[in-house]
This record gives sequence, structure tokens and C-alpha cells, in this order.
Amino acid sequence: MAEFRVLKARDYTVMANHHLKNKDLSLKSKGLLSQMLSLPEDWDYILKGLSMINRESIDAIREAVRELERAGYIVRTRERNEFGHLTRKQIQIQ
Repeated sequence: MAEFRVLKARDYTVMANHHLKNKDLSLKSKGLLSQMLSLPEDWDYILKGLSMINRESIDAIREAVRELERAGYIVRTRERNEFGHLTRKQIQIQ
């Protein structure tokens, strides 16, 4: 059995195990949330950006995001411009 060791001096992520132990979440959603938690805090979590750093399509990312939203791990909001038109969706981790 291979053993993976990581030098914990840089480029590692500390996160709670709660979402990893949640049996109601799919493995895809657990992985996406783990990846999102590993990104910088000022990262712009839009579907297109998340799909660009993964091999999954935007539709697959969208479904995982919906699952995480239903479970309460993330919140999505819509921004409006100065004319009141909807511009883009914003994803925030709770």
C-alpha cells in the first residue's frame, strides 16, 4: 500500500471533516467543496471558473453546487447592476 506524506510547511489545507463525513453528500460534492476550501479566500467561485480547474463540465459542477446549497454548505446570490439587471451569480462558502 502506498503511503502519502505531505510536508505541512506550505501548500496544504486544513478543513473540518464535517462535509467529508456527511453521508447525504455525493463524493463529487464532497470533492468540490474540499477543493473550494483549498482555494484562496478571495477566489471568485463562479461555475465557469470551477469547471475550468476541473475536468467536469459546467453542468456537473452546477449539480454539485446545487447539492451543496441544499445541504447548507454554500449560499448563492445574484448581483444586480446600477440599472437593476441581473449580472452574475456569486457563490459563498458558509
